[in-house]
Amino acid sequence: MTIMKPYANISELIETLELEIASLSDTIKILNKEPQSVNEQIIFKYIDTRSTGKTKDYVRGLDIKSERGTLFSSGDVSKLIKDGADDISSELLGIAKKVVNIRKNSGN
Repeated sequence: MTIMKPYANISELIETLELEIASLSDTIKILNKEPQSVNEQIIFKYIDTRSTGKTKDYVRGLDIKSERGTLFSSGDVSKLIKDGADDISSELLGIAKKVVNIRKNSGN
């Protein structure tokens, strides 16, 4: 359930809720897309698991190496989310960053 923001009247409330619906619809469209690169595949996995450790294990299972040529680490996953990459859509990266914030705020 979303937390309702202050509003002056019902029409303002409706407008705010319609904007939230549009935003959620956009997020769903992004998450329904197939990854367009290995980096997007990694970001999708992070969003799915909400865990850099599980994502690291997944990437290692695919035998994908880090930029350094070594096995992928949890830090590499965090860096990819923080810094992004040319082959990751900004919208998808934004969702991943929201997941990071949700985890931080919930203490998980």
